[in-house]
Amino acid sequence: MNFIQTRGFDKSRAKSVTFSEAILNPIASFGGLYVPEKLPHLGEEFLNKHLNSSYKELALDMLEQFEIDIETYVLKDALALYDKFDNPKNPVPVVKVKENLFVSELYHGPTRAFKDMALQPFGIVLSSIAQKRGENYLILAATSGDTGPAALETFKNRSNVAVACLYPDGGTSDVQRLQMVTENAKNLKVIGINGVFDDAQSALKRLLASDEFKKALQEKNILLSAANSVNFGRIIFQIIYHIHSYLELVRQKVIAMGEKVYLNVPSGNFGNALGAYYAWKMGLFVEKIIISSNENNVLTRLIKTGKYDLRDSHVVNTTSPAMDILKSSNVERVLYDMFGYERTRELMESLESKNFYELSTDELLKLRECFDADYCSDDEGKKYINEMFYKYNYLLDPHTATCLKSYTTCSKPEVKTIVYSTAEWTKFSPVIANALTGEVDAEDIKALVAISKEAKLEIPAMIKELFSKEIVQKTIIEKEDIEKEILKFI
Repeated sequence: MNFIQTRGFDKSRAKSVTFSEAILNPIASFGGLYVPEKLPHLGEEFLNKHLNSSYKELALDMLEQFEIDIETYVLKDALALYDKFDNPKNPVPVVKVKENLFVSELYHGPTRAFKDMALQPFGIVLSSIAQKRGENYLILAATSGDTGPAALETFKNRSNVAVACLYPDGGTSDVQRLQMVTENAKNLKVIGINGVFDDAQSALKRLLASDEFKKALQEKNILLSAANSVNFGRIIFQIIYHIHSYLELVRQKVIAMGEKVYLNVPSGNFGNALGAYYAWKMGLFVEKIIISSNENNVLTRLIKTGKYDLRDSHVVNTTSPAMDILKSSNVERVLYDMFGYERTRELMESLESKNFYELSTDELLKLRECFDADYCSDDEGKKYINEMFYKYNYLLDPHTATCLKSYTTCSKPEVKTIVYSTAEWTKFSPVIANALTGEVDAEDIKALVAISKEAKLEIPAMIKELFSKEIVQKTIIEKEDIEKEILKFI
């Protein structure tokens, strides 16, 4: 299967490319993104085939349906990294929380966040391609908190790759920051910037499109790629767990095969939601995809009104920092799928030049056939955390808590809902401690201990040991100095 471009073809590169090319060079013509030429159809026959399959068996078969140019043995090696998760047989447990509400727990990997689901195997795939070609790659990553630790974990000490990871200083939780700044592999560079995630992501996209920057790298025999979800190598692995979660409900006899469900996704950069959309398009039985936002609610406004309006917007720092994003890159791939490349380029150029675009009435109706949305304030989120723990004995992180608001406002009660839990409680313990006990401004380690005692849960070793590790990545710079700092690293 080949991959084509969301904004059309500018004749500066091939009109369509292989999967390998799309993940090695993820920015396409006119600054657009790569998407599959067509999606494979995985109907009821495929789902029934995998009712008793392991996660890895399901994943391998789905990947092979895309007919990507990656050898099967490489895919098997990549998927074997799920053996590092808490339960290798079922790395994504789906848990009933209350009537018709189920949580798909995506955080049981080494960095305790859902980004492990895609980035763990992605690291093997990209490194293997680089080695096969005899090429060296610089991987750029911009993070609002979870992509960074997962990217550093998967790429550390891998051959033919180095990683430069950008994060907003003060814009992540302490645990997320410690997961990055304590990494000491020689092929990793962590850079804090005085800015917000959108600044880091804008810098990443600019550098990926910069011929001058690429030339500077090529002089050192280095090529450029990215680990953010602008890279379809991330997205392809994010489709799998939506299919798995549906099959889990069938296995648990909660639904019958063919019964539709809501997929409720806490969304920042829209990669998780895009994976759900593609799973639906490929044949999964979905009633609607519900997008849950925090107070940075540009996606809610888009889906409710058809307007993507950043003209008077600024990033609000919330208790769910991984969603503190205004420019959600993967919306572009949905626009392309629904409206084609000419309209997508028009909309994206308007967003880039005017900080605004507006869908037509018909376009909005088409978008709303697939999506609904709501947003949740910090105070509302903490109330949901408190209620779910003390009433239902289930501990939510602040991102997953945003889904409880949209569950009440966007779902029909008779239709089952799968909520996607994107992070373990350990990554945002001060917020959760405040929600449960009213404790204010607790340091992460004190909050972890308090929650562990209250909830009778063990603090995972990989989290506990962070607080005694040496901080080795100390770089914090102005956003204008990002390119210079990365060149200094390589």
